[in-house]
Amino acid sequence: MARSLNSAATLVAVLVLLCLSSLHHHAFAQNKSSHKAAFLSPHNAARAEVGVAKLTWNATLATYARRYAARRAAEDCKLVHSRGPYGENIFWGSARGGGRDEWAAADAVASWVKEKGSYDCEGNRCAARRKCGHYTQVVWAGTKRLGCAAVECEDGGGTFIICSYDPPGNVDGKPPYPGCGRYESDVAVQ
Repeated sequence: MARSLNSAATLVAVLVLLCLSSLHHHAFAQNKSSHKAAFLSPHNAARAEVGVAKLTWNATLATYARRYAARRAAEDCKLVHSRGPYGENIFWGSARGGGRDEWAAADAVASWVKEKGSYDCEGNRCAARRKCGHYTQVVWAGTKRLGCAAVECEDGGGTFIICSYDPPGNVDGKPPYPGCGRYESDVAVQ
């Protein structure tokens, strides 16, 4: 009898580990080229519209984003910035109509780029009572590298998406790209 209980306990433990492993895999198996392209393509399309160089994918930034996203998913999935060394955009979406529960990279980037309509390039400011900082980070000329992650919240409460940028943008008082306000490059000439 004791032997069958030990076998049953072992089986349950193995099944629990397999389930946890699959959740871990879902959150962390995002280095595929399709995942990279899903984030890079809409970022680079927005950047091309204003004449800014393309971003490149960076594994260090992606790892940072994955770790922070996993932490948010395990805690509460609230929109809380990491306060880390990189520029950052975060997104959260809950269940949508039509039976689609997951949100994709394109949804997050589209929400950030949509803020373009609230950005006054000449005055280098957001329209009154509007947000535009996510957009200006996407198109920040001095930013060269990108890494992002998307995770499903553990409580079934939606999708948390984060993109990390290096060097970070949104330097107070500076416009994001040439042609806006009094633009001065934040990249040192060597």
